[in-house]
Amino acid sequence: MNPLTIVLIVIFVVLIIALVALYIFGKKAEKKQVAQREQMEAAAQVVSMLIIDKKKMKLKESGLPASVIESTPKYLRRTKIPVVKAKIGPRIMTLMCENKVFEVLPVKKEIKAVVSGLYITEIKSVRGGSIEPPQKKKGFFKR
Repeated sequence: MNPLTIVLIVIFVVLIIALVALYIFGKKAEKKQVAQREQMEAAAQVVSMLIIDKKKMKLKESGLPASVIESTPKYLRRTKIPVVKAKIGPRIMTLMCENKVFEVLPVKKEIKAVVSGLYITEIKSVRGGSIEPPQKKKGFFKR
């Protein structure tokens, strides 16, 4: 047999094994995600809060508790996450939120949001306004 065909067959077999492994890993990750989503929905509660500030920051710079930083995987510690500083009752807290919520979250306004632990999952209402994403600036050529 030609050495080139042997090499191609070996590469093809390795690719098939890699695809099967990724499929199995993806199914396990999907099951984990569904279980985590159910836990978050069970612990969710509606809270009234005043949004002070919102930023995308690295996890270490965000001011979240050390237990939260330690429990995140190492490969996610360097990524930027949406962080919100909010006044809930008499306390000022640092919370994380979903990206779709972060985009429509109004600053310096009082809102009612669904919170699960330190995670904002949904906005219910905004006092004195509506829940709409801010308008992006038009480019020079789009005007």
